[in-house]
Amino acid sequence: MTMQEATFSLLNKLRSIYSDSEASQITDWVMEHLTGSKKTERILYKHSAITNAEEVILKEYIERLLQHEPVQYVLNEAWFCGAKLYVDKNVLIPRPETEELVEWILTSSIDNLKILDIGTGSGCIPIALKKKNTTAEVWACDISERALLVAKKNAATIGTDISFLQLDILDKENWNQLPQFDIIVSNPPYVPEKDKDTMNENVLKYEPATALFVPDDDALLFYKTIAEFGKQHLKENGFLYFEIHEDLGNTTMQLLQSLGYKAELKKDMQQKDRMIKSGLIK
Repeated sequence: MTMQEATFSLLNKLRSIYSDSEASQITDWVMEHLTGSKKTERILYKHSAITNAEEVILKEYIERLLQHEPVQYVLNEAWFCGAKLYVDKNVLIPRPETEELVEWILTSSIDNLKILDIGTGSGCIPIALKKKNTTAEVWACDISERALLVAKKNAATIGTDISFLQLDILDKENWNQLPQFDIIVSNPPYVPEKDKDTMNENVLKYEPATALFVPDDDALLFYKTIAEFGKQHLKENGFLYFEIHEDLGNTTMQLLQSLGYKAELKKDMQQKDRMIKSGLIK
């Protein structure tokens, strides 16, 4: 099978479940991962044969992709803030809107900060923050031991010094394990269970439910808990940064204000309410 034949075979199969643009993007990603060659090189050598081993792997990739498995899990890689991260089914796939949250933090941060990321998953947020703000002391926690293994692997690969802790932030008895911080950031579970009916199969079937869903009757559970935690663990003039559900911006703002915080709501590039910055009112 030539490079061109392999590319067309993958592309045509993906078009059965993805739009043309998505199919093309996934094809390019898979072929680069498989062959180690950029698109221009693959075009130049389009009549060259791929190896038997590559053909076997490609067949496996196609089978998994046609089951709606996200390409990031198939390839065990995802890009975030310019860094290639390892990901698997124990962590959420990093999203572009979370990159915007990181950029917001970086534009308003200074040197020698102490930062905590709650529910770190792949470690994408603390790794990106530490890369850009090397003087920061960065901590990260997660309830999942397997997620922390992924985060630690990424931090080691990229060369970022981060303190990782396994703990459940909802259990207040764990709070004394943590010091005070200048910045506490979190992209916590915020999708109500009732939203499952409208979600894509690739998310529902493959991404970790514990990192996505909250009870319908307590959708702001994590925001309330982290805000209460912040009362004890935010330094003077410190801030909370949250990624939020696009439909719950005003509701989340009202919750934070009721708990003694001033809050700022920010839209993402899609003009959806997606981020909140908040500090305690003095």
